[in-house]
Amino acid sequence: MLKQLFSFISSLKLTVACLSCALVLVFAGTIAQVNLGLWDAQKQYFQSSFVMWGPAGSSWKIPVWPGGYLLGWVLLINLIAAHIARFKFTPKKTGIFLTHAGLILLLVGQFLTELFQVETAMRLEEGEAKNYSESSRDAELTIINVNTADVDEVIAIPLARLAHKGEIRHEKLPFSIRVKEFYPNSDPKLVAPVADPNAPRGTHGVGTRLTFAPLPKTAKMDEANFPSAQIEIVTDKGVESTWMVSNWLSIPGAARMIQRQFGTMLGGVMDKPQEFSVAGQTFQLAMRPTRHYKPYSISLADFSHDRYKGTEIPKNFSSLVKVRNPSTGPVQEEREVLIYMNKPLRYGGETYYQGSFEPGDTVSILQVVRNPVWLTPYISCIVVSLGLIIQFVIHLVGFTRKSSGGGTVSKQAPQSKKTNARKGRETVDESAQAAPAMHRAAQRRTT
Repeated sequence: MLKQLFSFISSLKLTVACLSCALVLVFAGTIAQVNLGLWDAQKQYFQSSFVMWGPAGSSWKIPVWPGGYLLGWVLLINLIAAHIARFKFTPKKTGIFLTHAGLILLLVGQFLTELFQVETAMRLEEGEAKNYSESSRDAELTIINVNTADVDEVIAIPLARLAHKGEIRHEKLPFSIRVKEFYPNSDPKLVAPVADPNAPRGTHGVGTRLTFAPLPKTAKMDEANFPSAQIEIVTDKGVESTWMVSNWLSIPGAARMIQRQFGTMLGGVMDKPQEFSVAGQTFQLAMRPTRHYKPYSISLADFSHDRYKGTEIPKNFSSLVKVRNPSTGPVQEEREVLIYMNKPLRYGGETYYQGSFEPGDTVSILQVVRNPVWLTPYISCIVVSLGLIIQFVIHLVGFTRKSSGGGTVSKQAPQSKKTNARKGRETVDESAQAAPAMHRAAQRRTT
């Protein structure tokens, strides 16, 4: 039974089946990007063990096709099993083993990249310093305890928890949070009690003037989702207050858009943070892009947007930044680095690329990538190349030796006496048979 199972795992049929499933998966995942967008399609098709399907509006789903993770692991196991079953290591097969080892490293490295790589962005205005970057796709609800002068204690709740609504408790909070409404994407509107009495609103803060209407999630790469929620602060005495929170209020460009659109009708509610007090402690409430904090800070000294002379065609984008790291010892590390296209900054296990900018050429947006296994593709390519070169040289040397005869001289084996005697008799017999014919020919010439 085990022998048959191992034979199946190491079979070429399994390899062909997995590659065929992978072709279908790539085609289906590419088509799905039209409706789901790049990131959701990657998660559902390639960063999963199975592709799930369910009727529209239902809460259940069933697996209908193997996902990228499952196919990758099966191919990896199949490759290793095939080596164990068919290949025996010899010096002549060194190149083959190195080539396949490089392929295995490439598969494992890609899987680890999918698990551990984090991509964020750092928006910097000239003269501004930050010790965190923000996610462009994920957001969080934050409750900030501002009672300590030196350090703010931040409690972050991911959006996945808000989507389930209900009541949320935390051991460090003297109250609970009740999620009344949650919208993965939304649009800001002025509160209109008469025209829309059922629209969610708040009793304090921005929610007294501004509400948010639900929108379908966008899948376009050049558009963003703006989640919003209506929450209640609940104590032992009951509901203390109701608030509206949204990414519209925390992203600078979106907040400016709201202020331009509604202006004085907001009554200045967006000019200060949403703040409340419970049990003698003061807290601030906000929904914002998920932050990733760092033990150092980066400030933007200057942003340059160079154009070709006499045109508006971009020539170069660059950011002159200052890195300050107080955790490097008694002497704080402080240095300037110029970041431009194809010349990123690698620092603290992260890579900072020149990603984008905002109109006015005073705001730079750096793309921040943390990938602990970023070297694996380079190493695997070197190993594969080395294996192919070694295998080529081995075959070339063998072919050259065969072509030149290997420096050996061929020798004929000595013949036995019986063989020589037999050949002698055959020669005599042939001479005897030829003699009468030669005599008759001579007589004709004489006549």
